[in-house]
Amino acid sequence: MEKWIKRILFSLEKAGKKGMSLNKLQKKCKVQKGDLKKFQAALNRCMEDGSVAESGDRYLAVRSLGLQPAVIERLHKTYGFAALPDGQEVFVLGSRLKGALPGDKVLLKLSAHPRGSLPEGEVSRIVETGDNEYPGVLETGPEGSFFLPDTLGGFPLRVLGTKCGAENGDKVTARIIRRGDSHRDHLAEITACFGSAEHASACAEAVLAAAGISAAFPAAVLDEARFLEHRGIPERELSERLDLRDQPIFTIDGADSKDLDDAVSLEKSGGFYRLGVHIADVSHYVRPKSLLDEEAFRRGTSIYYADRVIPMLPEALSNGICSLNPGEDRLTFSALMTLSPEGELLDFSFRKSVIRSRVKGVYSEVNALLDGSASEALREKYREVLPALPLMKELKDLRLSLRRKRGAPALESAESKLVLDARGRTADVLPRTAGEAESIIEEFMLLANQSAASLARNLEMPFVYRVHEHPAPDRVDALRETLQKLGLPAGSLPEKPAPRDLAGILDGVRGKPLAPVVNRLVLRAMAKARYSPFPLGHFGLALEDYAHFTSPIRRYPDLAIHRILSSWAEGDSVRELAKRYQRFSARAAEQSSAAEVQAMEIERGCEDCYKAEFMKGHIGEEYDGVISSVTSFGIYVELPSTVEGLVRVENLPDGEYFFDGLLELSDIHSGRKFRLGDPVRVRCVRADVNAGNVDFELA
Repeated sequence: MEKWIKRILFSLEKAGKKGMSLNKLQKKCKVQKGDLKKFQAALNRCMEDGSVAESGDRYLAVRSLGLQPAVIERLHKTYGFAALPDGQEVFVLGSRLKGALPGDKVLLKLSAHPRGSLPEGEVSRIVETGDNEYPGVLETGPEGSFFLPDTLGGFPLRVLGTKCGAENGDKVTARIIRRGDSHRDHLAEITACFGSAEHASACAEAVLAAAGISAAFPAAVLDEARFLEHRGIPERELSERLDLRDQPIFTIDGADSKDLDDAVSLEKSGGFYRLGVHIADVSHYVRPKSLLDEEAFRRGTSIYYADRVIPMLPEALSNGICSLNPGEDRLTFSALMTLSPEGELLDFSFRKSVIRSRVKGVYSEVNALLDGSASEALREKYREVLPALPLMKELKDLRLSLRRKRGAPALESAESKLVLDARGRTADVLPRTAGEAESIIEEFMLLANQSAASLARNLEMPFVYRVHEHPAPDRVDALRETLQKLGLPAGSLPEKPAPRDLAGILDGVRGKPLAPVVNRLVLRAMAKARYSPFPLGHFGLALEDYAHFTSPIRRYPDLAIHRILSSWAEGDSVRELAKRYQRFSARAAEQSSAAEVQAMEIERGCEDCYKAEFMKGHIGEEYDGVISSVTSFGIYVELPSTVEGLVRVENLPDGEYFFDGLLELSDIHSGRKFRLGDPVRVRCVRADVNAGNVDFELA
């Protein structure tokens, strides 16, 4: 394929703006009769990636036209952004977009004199239009029906055809069915209705639908899952595994969790800890090239928001045969680790196993058992595993101490807990708290993940690593400048900081009013974690080796490395593994990273809608908060509940405000300042459920 692509591009670039007919191009590329299929596939690939354009009966190399292939990424009211093949973003004014929409493949003419820091361009031609659905709100009135998209710059689009029973103010999805020369001229068709845009659940469903995500699985995929569940576990399979059913193994998870994919066990002998992390053997059921595998690969991850789960695998597996339910035989992949009296990891092995969980542990219950507040009934429920709990806390404390010693930054992010009523509406928003049990599971899973990655790197087998690279120099510079303006000692922060440099900054503000703000600043300065076929290390954990091994029910990368490690455990050589899994690991890493980003955006967007729904019932009420972000158009204030809202600059006390570009809005006349981290008292004045936005004003 690559050989033919090079020939095609070389020939067309040499032909310049005249291009070539198909017949002449074949001759120039010396295509023989047996090469036709390969040549045509290569030409199609060039057309798809935008490096070759078709004009009439001639083909032209886009580069010879002075154009660049690109994909429109996102739009705002008066401008948009396109992405070049190398990932570089290009700024495009709205008047130069020619009506292009996100997902459209275009040819860009780059400006010789960009006005900002980004390259600037103009859409020369739309090569291929995306067939996307967009979430928004239907508005009907005397002048007709209009679709107000959540994205696409927010231009109202006239609606043609049936409205699927949607009424004014309903949350809907729509497709662009007729293109105009500008965004205002496009015509839309409503594709689905989800109910009132005043309800967060309707807004969330529309966002999922527009992203092509459904809780429902294809019938054939469900049939595969049901067959595996009903087949159960053959006796032959049990006899070939390490039998751990007599061990005091158990799960610890949230009270409402049904997809239990990790269980733990711990004993201490001669001062040494023997830790077992037993993970559902999903790869035993989800085989390569099966319909289940194809669907799981496409989804990439489960999505969690409010009280909903959009699972990666059907319920027959995720809550059934793969879930480590108490009192039931379950196939597992066990990481068996030995740790020193000081908590150092000394040795590990990975074995296919069978377990029978003793109890479905719940975080809150285990926390009560550890702090001594548990009832006798609760102690009886955990009777078989009770001796392990103080040992687990002991080992967890040692591991946390070692984590601090190696300099891993102890970031504290404010996560939200949404409380819904019987109608599915938001009754309360609370900060999510973590106790000893949550910390125990986090540390034990981290150990298993580290061991899996260490094994793969040492043996140089193909793998999917969880990587977190060093912060980019420009982000470090911005962090240093912001911290110094906050009066914090950050002048010695090097251009390429080590994890312990950032850990020192966080430790310096721990327990102080500025701590949440500094946590957020450090987090923003860091690179985004992703999946990679290469062991690039994990900056945030200060680890050379890291992967995701412990959640194969919920994440595809975990399932992918289970598959690779299973082949290794069955005796395949590293050479055989490379032949079978090299391309697979790269594809899995790329797809899993993209799916994770999409899932995080959806979860965050849905959560914002639920928070706005809650605040809609509290208009006029006053709250104490902290300035969490400062912009040229206002200040964002975060409440102790984790709800964040905007105080618009026009709602600040009269004045002429100047934004310093980092952390402060100040009135150039009175000198009054609004600074990152300052405490303020605000009043809720507006909540837009559909947009997930909350507006405050100073009280």
